[in-house]
Amino acid sequence: MRKPYIVGVTGGSASGKTLFLNQLLKTFEPEDICLISQDNYYKPKNEQPKDELGVENFDTPHSFDFIQYSTDIRNIQQGKKVFRQEYTFNNPSATPKILEFCPAPVVVVEGIFVLYSPELADLLDLKIFIDAKDYIKLKRRIVRDKVERGHDLDDVLYRYEKHVMPTYEKYIEPFKHDADLIIPNNDNFEKALEMVKVFLKEKITQQPNI
Repeated sequence: MRKPYIVGVTGGSASGKTLFLNQLLKTFEPEDICLISQDNYYKPKNEQPKDELGVENFDTPHSFDFIQYSTDIRNIQQGKKVFRQEYTFNNPSATPKILEFCPAPVVVVEGIFVLYSPELADLLDLKIFIDAKDYIKLKRRIVRDKVERGHDLDDVLYRYEKHVMPTYEKYIEPFKHDADLIIPNNDNFEKALEMVKVFLKEKITQQPNI
């Protein structure tokens, strides 16, 4: 079995992590790279912390099951398949799928808290931070949550001000300089993406068996 190379990709909400990863993954064969996202490790809605107005806050480290997340990553490292029910962001019109994560030479671990959580950070061989200006992230968040997830605009703005920004300042931004690579994504990330592609392809060809 080949020892997988673990890549952590993080950054603030709506910084462009998903677009970056979609562009990255489509250049590799499915058997060469496995993406396992923090988004599928939310705790159930009834276990989510609430703010002072009783609104569930899905943007804190307490919202996620990091123990299970890190356990699943270790299982993939050991050559085991992992199955996980898709998290549909409480969208009642969406039917969750059962996701299958298979061992691969490169495993990408994605989420806003992958550097904050010691259980995850200690597993990473390469740490990438996708960065963007606050007003750009807000615009992207409005489009994503309102259009893709069916959230009310007032709810999106409330959560961004009360949950997303305080979380970024406390739990995400302080770990930015722990990253090996910081990628600005105010406009595009094409040059950085090409560098990461070349680097990971080299890792795949050079990986030893264990």
